[in-house]
Amino acid sequence: MKNRWQEQEARKFRNDPLALRVYTSRLLGQDPNLVLQGGGNTSVKMNVTNLFGESEEVLYVKGSGWDLATIERQGFAPVKLDLLKRMARLKHLSDTEMVKNQRAAMTDPSAPNPSVEAILHAIIPFQFVDHTHADSVVAVSNTKNGETRIREIYGRDVLIVPYVMPGFILARKVFEMTRGIDWQRLKGLVLLHHGIFTFADDAKASYTRMIRLVTKAEDYLKKKRAAIHFTKKSVKEDLLQLAGIRRIVSRVRGGAVIAKWNPGDRQVAFANHPEAGGIATRGPLTPDHVIRTKRIPVIVDQDPEKDIERFASEYRQYFIRQNRTRLRRDRHAAAGLKALDPAPRWAVWPGYGTISFGTTLDEANIINDITEHTINAILAAEKLGGWQALPEKDIFEIEYWELEQAKLNKSATAPVFQGKVALVTGAASGIGKACVETLCAQGAVVAALDIDAAITKIFKQPEVLGIICDVTKPREIEKAVSATVRRFGGLDILVSNAGIFPPSATISQMERTSWQKSLDINLTSHQVLMKTCIPYLELGIDPAIVIIASKNVPAPGPGAGAYSVAKAGLTQLARVAALELAAKNIRVNVVHPNQVFDTALWTPKILEARARHYKMSVPEYKTSNLLKTEITSKDVANLVCAMAGPVFGKTTGAQVPIDGGNERVI
Repeated sequence: MKNRWQEQEARKFRNDPLALRVYTSRLLGQDPNLVLQGGGNTSVKMNVTNLFGESEEVLYVKGSGWDLATIERQGFAPVKLDLLKRMARLKHLSDTEMVKNQRAAMTDPSAPNPSVEAILHAIIPFQFVDHTHADSVVAVSNTKNGETRIREIYGRDVLIVPYVMPGFILARKVFEMTRGIDWQRLKGLVLLHHGIFTFADDAKASYTRMIRLVTKAEDYLKKKRAAIHFTKKSVKEDLLQLAGIRRIVSRVRGGAVIAKWNPGDRQVAFANHPEAGGIATRGPLTPDHVIRTKRIPVIVDQDPEKDIERFASEYRQYFIRQNRTRLRRDRHAAAGLKALDPAPRWAVWPGYGTISFGTTLDEANIINDITEHTINAILAAEKLGGWQALPEKDIFEIEYWELEQAKLNKSATAPVFQGKVALVTGAASGIGKACVETLCAQGAVVAALDIDAAITKIFKQPEVLGIICDVTKPREIEKAVSATVRRFGGLDILVSNAGIFPPSATISQMERTSWQKSLDINLTSHQVLMKTCIPYLELGIDPAIVIIASKNVPAPGPGAGAYSVAKAGLTQLARVAALELAAKNIRVNVVHPNQVFDTALWTPKILEARARHYKMSVPEYKTSNLLKTEITSKDVANLVCAMAGPVFGKTTGAQVPIDGGNERVI
């Protein structure tokens, strides 16, 4: 375990305990073997002067929703220390009441909610307290003789706390165990199946203790030859099966999900483990993870649909079974628990690795991160004599914790394309770029294709995959579509937009190369793209194709034969596609834009020339339609998104102009 403390950097914060707290919290949060995705918590106790000039002790503890890796000063919630200590002396306190009273005890009402472990931090009599879910410590803990092994590693240097529910119950347990204890002899607390605490009156000392104690657990795993190493292996892929798995999970979950496939060496080795089905389904690394990952993964093998449906059925039975047990055990327990959807959050895919499912890319990445560490811990624990997670009763208590149930009732409406995967061609500028941005803003992840190499740098958000692609080359289209499915797990929306406007020429003057280039890009490339995407769209969620055609289809103009004919052919192709693909529930609709001036086609020079031709000023030319309005790429993108979404959910084969009203079209 690397010690990341830098004396020169830390010296800047010497006289500011909260700044030091921020510094060491980030050191912990930057090591994924210690803290995963918002896990862990830290605190510092300080004397502050209140409004009346009185000194009072305040606990600054990590606030809810903050990540230790990036936490700022404002990420710590200031809570009156004496009130937290008094709460610890209560024999009973619901977690809802605890959260409410912690909130009431804050000295800054604009700060985030304090960690549910705030009371525990308060009763530890040291200025700095650090808490992590260190992989090595939890891996040792999650074995059949976990407590014995923890004692073997640490002797009497740590207090070993049996697993109990986080929050008030845990704080109360530690309060009872430490009555009359000599805290000075302790270097830490190990919470079985949960994590580890260290503490000191010095920030560096508390942090260093954490590194040393975790290193001891890592050394123990090495000594017992339980450290896991993986060799590089070739990985096969089946992208159609991946898309099919995503479709089934989406159906069970009740909405589209991103499916993040991880074919890494450790994932493939784990998926191919002869006992994978047994060891993977014993429970999570720590109970906290169940909120993200559910209790166990689904094992998908020869028949993914049956495997996932079986998982869902067993999950429903798990909920019924544990809810009944909960009500029998506690007659005063809330009866109206809301069952979560029964879909798996990750899958073990023999031969291929693992898959993480999330309604957003961020959720899928978080689950993938957790599963990577879970796999290491499971395999290490197996070498120590057997992986043994907590019983399902304890996991259920966290998954259906009253605090988590309260969050369900506050859930916001999801964006219309949340979990959806889209592909847009001609995405580097103009209409294509606007479509990418609008789809993203409405919740989709998007593959943005363009021949311009800048496409890989235009979009900064991780939800957009920029791919260099010459759509006139079928092999490049195949690679781009495969890359999309490989990254996001499937395909739901195709916006076929790439196109060019050849130089104006009458039929008698037209160059053959200009005619052929227009047909290649404006027509043939769309057919090849559609053909390549259809097998994945068949497995998509409410799949839709939107074709960007032109006003020149219903109202062609002289000198634009190469463009008009290609776009007319493209529209006819879309009509045929609507007929053919309706049986596969794939909708195909067409947009006919006109005079969209914020695209690369319309340079200032061309605009001025066209305006002069019609004896108009540039502003007059830009609004030369019945509604006297300007059409922008964003306007077209909004219509495209409407066509790809539920507004056009029962429409296929439509052709809709977006031109401000054109007499010739009307």
